[in-house]
Amino acid sequence: MDHDLEDEIRKWRERAYEPFRAKGGERSPVFETASGIEIEPLYTPRDFPEERYGDELGFPGMYPFTRGVYPNMFRGKLWTMRQYAGFGSAEETNARFRYLLERGQTGLSVAFDLPTQMGYDSDHHMAEGEVGRVGVAIDSIDDFRVLMKDIPLDRVSTSMTINATAGILLAMYAALAEETGVPLSKISGTIQNDILKEYYARGTYIYPPGPSMRLVTDIFAWCKTVTPAWNTISISGYHIREAGSTAVQEIAFTLADAVAYVEAAVAAGLAVDDFAPRLSFFFGVHNNLFEEIAKFRAARRLWARIMKERFGATSERSMLLRFHTQTAGCTLTAQQYENNVIRVTLQALAAVLGGTQSLHTNSKDEALNLPSEEAALTALRTQQVIAEESGVCDTVDPVGGSWFVERLTAEIESRAVALMKTIEEMGGMIPAIEARFPQREIERSAYRYQRGIEEGAIGVVGVNRYAEAKPVRSGLFRIDPAVADRQRGRIERLRRERDGAHAARLLDDLSRAARSSENLMPLIVAAVKGRCTLGEISAALETVFGRYAPGAAS
Repeated sequence: MDHDLEDEIRKWRERAYEPFRAKGGERSPVFETASGIEIEPLYTPRDFPEERYGDELGFPGMYPFTRGVYPNMFRGKLWTMRQYAGFGSAEETNARFRYLLERGQTGLSVAFDLPTQMGYDSDHHMAEGEVGRVGVAIDSIDDFRVLMKDIPLDRVSTSMTINATAGILLAMYAALAEETGVPLSKISGTIQNDILKEYYARGTYIYPPGPSMRLVTDIFAWCKTVTPAWNTISISGYHIREAGSTAVQEIAFTLADAVAYVEAAVAAGLAVDDFAPRLSFFFGVHNNLFEEIAKFRAARRLWARIMKERFGATSERSMLLRFHTQTAGCTLTAQQYENNVIRVTLQALAAVLGGTQSLHTNSKDEALNLPSEEAALTALRTQQVIAEESGVCDTVDPVGGSWFVERLTAEIESRAVALMKTIEEMGGMIPAIEARFPQREIERSAYRYQRGIEEGAIGVVGVNRYAEAKPVRSGLFRIDPAVADRQRGRIERLRRERDGAHAARLLDDLSRAARSSENLMPLIVAAVKGRCTLGEISAALETVFGRYAPGAAS
C-alpha cells in the first residue's frame, strides 16, 4: 500500500503538477508559514500515517491531549468570551464591563494602566502622563470596589493582566469578595502573574527575578488552600508574540517559562499535583490560519509530555494545557482599519479550531485609539457568530486528522523542542534571559518580519497591497486628562481618612516578612484591607528586594 501511494504521488507530480506549474507558474517560488516552515503543495497519508495516531493524537480529553483538553469540547460548553477592557477611571471601566456583560460576554478581563503594573500610585512622579492611559488606574481597595461595583464575584470569572503587582490585585479581589459575602472558595478567574516574560518581552517588572519568583510561588501556595478555584498564573506567549516572535518561538519560550515556574514551586516544597492543575496559559493568534491551529495542538501535546515525563505528574489535570487566546494587536492596521474585522474573524476562528478555553477578540479601531463601544461590541459579536452560526463547534476537533495540520503540528513541536533544549543547555530560562538569548531571537524575528513588509515579500492589505491614498483616520476615543487629577485627589483623601499608624505597622510587617521565608500573601491581604495603597505595598517590598535593572545580577 505504501509503495502504491508513493508511486501515485510520483505520478501526480510528474504528470499533473509539474507540467501545470511549468506552464502557468505559481504565486511564489517558496510557500512557507510565518515561522519559516516550508509548505508542500500537497499532503497525503504519507505525512501522517495511521500507526502514529495513538502516540501523537489519541482522543479528546485523553493524554497527550493533542485533540483537546475535554472529551466533548464545545459540544458541551462554549469557550469563555472574555473581552479585555480597562481605561481611565474605575467608574468608566465598570461601565464598559457591565455594557459587555449585558450583551452576552461571559467573563471579565481587566487591563491596568502602566503605573498600576509597575507598582506606582497615581500621584507618584513616575506616573505622570500615564494614569489611566492603557488601562484602569487602581491605587487602593477603594478603587477596586468601584471597578467591580454590581458585578457578582461568585458568578463572573475575572482575568487580570497583571504581573509584578499580581499579588496585590489578587489580594484586593479576595478582600472585596469577603466584604460582599462571597466565599473565597467560590471566586474564579486568573491573574497573569507571569513575571519571566516581562524581563525579555514586555518590561513591566519591579523586583529582580529571584524575589519575583518567590512572589509567584507564594501565590501558588496561598491559592491552593484559600482560593482553590483561582488560576494562579497565566503563562503568556501573547506578549512574546507581540514583541515579534514566531509561532515556534512563542510556544518554546512560553513553555520554557512554565518549566521554570514548576521547578521553582517544587523547590519551594510544593507537590506538582497540588499546584499544576491551576496553571493556565495565554497565547496570541495571528493570521496564518493553519499554523496557528497547529501551534495550539503542538503546545498541548508538548506540555502534557513535559508534565508527565519530566515532572512525574500523575493527575491528568496537571497535564492539561488550558489556555486563553487573544487576537493579535500587532496585526491591526490604521490604514483601512475596517479590514481588521476580517483579520480578527480569521484569528478567532483559528483559536476556536485550535481548542481555546477563553477568547478575546480585538476591536477594529485599536490601531487608532482605545476601543470604542461600537467596535468592542462588533468584536464580541464576532465570537458569538462563530459560536452560534458557523457550525465549527458541533463536532469535537473538526481539523483532526488533516494530513497538513498534523504534519505542521509535528514540525512546530520539533522546532520548539530544539529551542527549549538550547535553553536547558544554558541552565534554564533565567540564565537564558540574563544572557539575552530570547531577546536576541525575538529581535531577529521581528526584524525579518518588518523587513519582509517593507520589501513587499509579506503582504498586508491596505498597507503594501491594495493601498489607497486616503488619509488615516485620527483616533476619536481618548482619556480625559482630568482622570489623573481625580485619582490624585482620591489618594490624598484616603491617606487623610485612614488610620495612618495602623497602615504604617502593616507595611512594616510586610517588609519584615519579606526578609524571612514567610508566605507574603496574608500580609499583603492585611495591608490591602488596612487601606495601604498599591504603591506603598510595592515600595515596602522594594526596600527588601530592590528594583531590577537590566544587566544587573538577580
